[in-house]
Formats: sequence, structure tokens, C-alpha cells
Amino acid sequence: MTTFRIGEAAELLGVSADTVRRWVDAGRLAAGRDGHGHRVIDGVDLAAFARGKGTDPEDRSDVSSARNRLRGIVVNVVRDTVMAQVDIQAGPFRVVSLMSREAADELDLRVGSLAVAVIKSTTVVVERADPAAGSRGRQGS
Repeated sequence: MTTFRIGEAAELLGVSADTVRRWVDAGRLAAGRDGHGHRVIDGVDLAAFARGKGTDPEDRSDVSSARNRLRGIVVNVVRDTVMAQVDIQAGPFRVVSLMSREAADELDLRVGSLAVAVIKSTTVVVERADPAAGSRGRQGS
């Protein structure tokens, strides 16, 4: 069984550790204690909670087949005569998009703008995190 400490769960959910503690204290998220007395959250419970948090009122699934949406702030825009590179910081994730200059201009994308990176891909590489290599999550109880 994989378990996560409060700070690890917070990082995965993109919130503060205090927020996760409040959710646990309010009974919204189940937690137990490990052998050292630290509060831990079962990976299956955390996944179910995260799945429920993933329902965004701005979800556009009724008008688009794309399901991956990352809301963030434009941190860099580089334009040339034909193309533009737009960098968006969405929480801990940096998303880089290459588009036509015309599209960037029409969207009025500039540093400081709010933007949503909509990602649809037929290839998504998934890697399993290795706890021994310093990644998050703990195996066993």
C-alpha cells in the first residue's frame, strides 16, 4: 500500500500542508498514523479525493474533446514574424506552446495574462515514480 505524508499530499494536490490538515481535521479526507505517529493518507483515498477535486466548473468537456486543462499565468512570450512561443506557469508545471504569431496576437497573449493550456495528445508517457530515487510516496505500511 502506498501512503503519503501530509506535505506530500499537499504537493500532489497543489495546496498547502495546512489546507490538507484542515481537510483531514474536518473529515473530508481520511488519514491514519504511521509507525512514527505522523499522519499519512492512503494512496487510494488520496486518488479518490483528487478525482473529486478535479471537477472544474470551467470544464469545457461539452464543447471540446480535450480533457487536460492547466490554468496558469503567461510568464514569457517570444514572437518572430511567423511564430510565437508562449510559456505558461500552471502551478508547479511549465507548459510551452508554439503557435502562429497571428494566433498569439489574436489572443492578446502577453506576460501576466491569465491563460489555459489545453492539451490533447495521443501519446502521453507515464513513468512510475521510484521511492528509492527520492520521489514521493511510500510503499508498505
